[in-house]
Amino acid sequence: MIDKFVYHFTKDNEPARKVKIGDEVEFKTLDCFSNQITSEDQLIDSIDFDRVNPATGPVYVEGAEEGDVLVVDILDIEINDTGVASTMEGTGPLYNEGDDLRTKLIPIKDGNVIFNDIEFPANPMVGVIGVAPKEGKITNGFPGAHGGNMDCNKIVKNSRLYFPVSVAGALFQLGDLHASMGDGELSGVGLEIGGKVKVKFDLIKDFELNWPVLETEDMWYVIASDDNIETAIKHASKEMQALICNAYNWDMQDVYIYMSIRGSLEICQACKPSSFPVVIRSGIAKDNSKPALIR
Repeated sequence: MIDKFVYHFTKDNEPARKVKIGDEVEFKTLDCFSNQITSEDQLIDSIDFDRVNPATGPVYVEGAEEGDVLVVDILDIEINDTGVASTMEGTGPLYNEGDDLRTKLIPIKDGNVIFNDIEFPANPMVGVIGVAPKEGKITNGFPGAHGGNMDCNKIVKNSRLYFPVSVAGALFQLGDLHASMGDGELSGVGLEIGGKVKVKFDLIKDFELNWPVLETEDMWYVIASDDNIETAIKHASKEMQALICNAYNWDMQDVYIYMSIRGSLEICQACKPSSFPVVIRSGIAKDNSKPALIR
């Protein structure tokens, strides 16, 4: 099990381990607050923000080179039995509608979230996941073409992700589990929780990919981000269009029409006003008569 924590995506991170294609690797994670909150009396503005959004890793994937695509299968997610949720100053459209900031410790029992007098199924997901960018240092709290804090609640057990590799070994890391998170993560915080994630690696050589792609049982999604929501939508839609054109051998206009009549455009994270970029996923249903978008 890997239990080394880092706070940035960068090629300068020392690998916690070298792994081979086909290896199954388990990552132990802290919650997004690095387990700093232990009481409902603690407000989020009291914590050390240099320790927010820890990710476990990175791992160096042998054989991964710039221009490849790293394939990551989420084999299992185990979560702890108590999570943390809160409101944040200056984050989300309703941040100034209440009287005070609030912290809640929320139990998970028998696979269900217990929120006040409501009980509903937990949906364990991975918020921060990705590879090192080619240059620079990106804090774990921000998304980008490398992945990062995508906060997509479709990244669950049995899903598969594809990341464009920009550095040798890819330098993959993950963290920021949620027991539950609504689309948009309206207050900037989901049900933050620690746990364990088991993944398996594969590699596709020499495949052009500009943004992370998520594959579920019945859907393909491109996940893109930007400070401007229109730009984020364009990034996600343009990448999806290119993938469908390549896989289906259709021209761009037919794909554009197809995306409009069968596709979906969904918000992963949109907790403005805040410094966090908007994260969008552009989806298309799988069709058994057509080849996979990435293969």
